[in-house]
Amino acid sequence: MQGLDFSVVPPYADILWMGVWWTVVLTVSAAAISFVFGVVFALVVLYAPKTVALPVRAFMWLFMGTPLLLQLFLIYYGLGQLGFKIPALVAGIIGLGLHFAVYNADILRAGIVAVDVGQMEGARSLGFGRFQTLRYFIVPQAVRNTIPAMGNNLIVLLKESSLVSIIGIAELVHAAQLAISETFRPFEFYITVAALYYILNLVLEAGLRRVEQNVEVSR
Repeated sequence: MQGLDFSVVPPYADILWMGVWWTVVLTVSAAAISFVFGVVFALVVLYAPKTVALPVRAFMWLFMGTPLLLQLFLIYYGLGQLGFKIPALVAGIIGLGLHFAVYNADILRAGIVAVDVGQMEGARSLGFGRFQTLRYFIVPQAVRNTIPAMGNNLIVLLKESSLVSIIGIAELVHAAQLAISETFRPFEFYITVAALYYILNLVLEAGLRRVEQNVEVSR
């Protein structure tokens, strides 16, 4: 019976650090998409005409009701079969971004509804249009109130980014698999990757706590 031998890990440090880099790129890019589209979806569901809101609701229901892995397959392989060739990295960012956008939209929708209706009436009475009122008064307050919940989604997004390895993106898990294919030492590399994910989570959680503290101070 073989014991653990972590001396096999250092020679593959470059591959693993590259995996860390692409994991961060995926997470940051997908997080930006999930936030922007989350705001858009929430506003459409609440304020757009039914002809626009219903298709968006259906899209959100579809993404909430199907696994992220299946969505990645459909975006990368399915669209490729239809003639839309999307690079794996772009497909991974789009898949992650849209998947978490629908959850952020649900959170933001509740946050917008929770804003005192007097805020809307007061802004309109001062001469602000509906769009300006939403942009400068309602949405910023909803975002501040929902930062903890959306922060939790961001942490989940970081961990779920490992699924994009299935379409060939060289993030952390994919990097570990490359090393394992040469060394046949899965435990050492998977434990190392787990430790790296844990460190990334700690850094992300610290950043989110700092953001929450700054928001509290600014209230």
